[in-house]
Amino acid sequence: MRMRSVVVAAVGAVALTLTVPASPATAAVGLFRYQYTDDNGVVHRARLTNPANEECIQIPQAADPETTDTAFSPRNQTTTPATVFLTEDCSGPDYLVLPALVGSGSATTRFRSVVFG
Repeated sequence: MRMRSVVVAAVGAVALTLTVPASPATAAVGLFRYQYTDDNGVVHRARLTNPANEECIQIPQAADPETTDTAFSPRNQTTTPATVFLTEDCSGPDYLVLPALVGSGSATTRFRSVVFG
């Protein structure tokens, strides 16, 4: 009888482990808005929705310093602080931390990448 209880408990533990999802990948919940200028000089608005935390995100419209201008006017409306970088790889001395939910930069805030968290 005792062995059966041990087996039932072990099977129950395995079943519980399989039904409870692993901790989900964390994301900054909300929108990160910015602007960029296209090849014709037209200003556009863009956004990242629920971006991943602790992952360098290149701004697609500004990723290549050889062929594109930087993005500008960041607005952090996510639940996580965002750090914008002038470089495309989230490195270097030129950066700005935007607080969660209310952080924003001006039209002179130029960046090519961002990391949340």
